[in-house]
Amino acid sequence: MRVLLQRVSEASVQVDKKTIGSIQKGLLILVGIEESDNETDIIWLSNKICQLRIFNDEQGLMNVSVKEVGGDILVISQFTLHAETKKGNRPSFIQAAKPTIAIPVYEQFKEQLAKDLGKPIQCGQFGANMQVKLINDGPVSIWIDTKNKQ
Repeated sequence: MRVLLQRVSEASVQVDKKTIGSIQKGLLILVGIEESDNETDIIWLSNKICQLRIFNDEQGLMNVSVKEVGGDILVISQFTLHAETKKGNRPSFIQAAKPTIAIPVYEQFKEQLAKDLGKPIQCGQFGANMQVKLINDGPVSIWIDTKNKQ
């Protein structure tokens, strides 16, 4: 699994001009899934995200997690995170899992995040054409890849 975390002061997602998810202070998570992703990846990644200290403490240092600040999470599926651009000018998405594999992993990831965060999360619609709006706070954007544990 590969994610791009963005610390936001607000974020929302629309499908067909209708808002289907929105948050205030928290994390916007764009997630890409590979065919080899499994429950081990889901658990490790969810724990890492909920414990990652990227919110400011009283001294202005990034020393507090999304869970500790009472922040929210908005998860958006994004297979393009697995784009390969080595050859030519058209990205290849061969590494991204097909929907039959990706959807169950995505659903389990959302459930695990809600469990680890201790409250419901917001999400986009898998496979839909979505419009995502955000105000990146910082800006802070962080890549995490479960295959490299980084």
